[in-house]
Amino acid sequence: MQRAAVIMAGGGGTRFWPVSRMTTPKQLVKLTGDDVMINETIKHYDSVIGRENTFIVTNEKQAALMDKVLFDEVDRSHILIEPVQRNTAPCIIYAAMTLKKLYGDAIMAVLPADHHIGNIKEYERVLNLAMDTAEKTDRIVTVGLKPTFPSTGYGYINYSEKASEGTEVYDLLRFVEKPDLATATEYVNSGRYLWNSGMFIWKVSVILDYFRKLLPDMYEAMENIFDDLRTDREAEAITNTYPNLQKISVDYGIMEHAEGVYCIPADFGWNDVGSWDSLDNVFAGDKDGNIAAGEAIGNNHRFEGTKNTVIFDAAGDKYVAAVGLDNIVIVNTKDAILVLNKDKAQDVKKIVDALKESGREDLL
Repeated sequence: MQRAAVIMAGGGGTRFWPVSRMTTPKQLVKLTGDDVMINETIKHYDSVIGRENTFIVTNEKQAALMDKVLFDEVDRSHILIEPVQRNTAPCIIYAAMTLKKLYGDAIMAVLPADHHIGNIKEYERVLNLAMDTAEKTDRIVTVGLKPTFPSTGYGYINYSEKASEGTEVYDLLRFVEKPDLATATEYVNSGRYLWNSGMFIWKVSVILDYFRKLLPDMYEAMENIFDDLRTDREAEAITNTYPNLQKISVDYGIMEHAEGVYCIPADFGWNDVGSWDSLDNVFAGDKDGNIAAGEAIGNNHRFEGTKNTVIFDAAGDKYVAAVGLDNIVIVNTKDAILVLNKDKAQDVKKIVDALKESGREDLL
């Protein structure tokens, strides 16, 4: 059966401001590797799914840059443009309907655009297992990550004690939203909870049937424009239909109500690269735990009496020196400088919100 990857790439990545902006979000910049993050994501599954079978769901503000930076092998007609952002369920049914139109049925792997994978071979093995399982069983399959610490920033998956006979595939018991620290600690210590990776694998026919049952209004609206997909009428049909779709995540709309979902516990050096403090898990630091990164980092920086600090240089237009610091992130861009304590990395979004309120669109 045809295999396809669907990458959700419409987010703004506000916690990586000032490098990540609405028109150049983190998935379209070089944060963790030699290429922009969305291309790094595609490289991760090269031996499992062909680049020509990659589909990207993004928004109008990012589409032009997406077209410019994507690998040549990715068909530009596979860039699906949302006229408005309506959370993950609408973008998934849009992609699923597109695959149905093209292939009739297919194995669809829904993947985030901006995750870092440390062990590519293990990731490929798990993704192959998930796709084979989805094809053979007509079940939804999700990949859960073995937690390395009691994170309060991730959702969790509770899974069964025993795998299906002779496999690494377990029954998913329930999804749990982001917990407090005490609950997260309890989950990790129990050994029966995994981080929710946001990776879902299913047959197109299976997920569309779930939409028909659980989100019938959304299914009917998209079914009504099915004949327009992959024609010169698609853009107008999507523009007219999309804003009226329910704004809901696939987790709430589908996954929390789906029955018989399978889960594969995995450990392939995953990091969601969600905020500036996460770079500690991506780059190797010096003997004092300091990291110098960024496309323009060069030799234009110095750490002096400093520990556990990140200098990320995206501009290369000034010398950056860190003296006597500990647990700090310094980000240099052409029009903004950010300095923050790693413990407050999630609060960068507050700066973005404040810029919106003050009308500083030039910095967004």
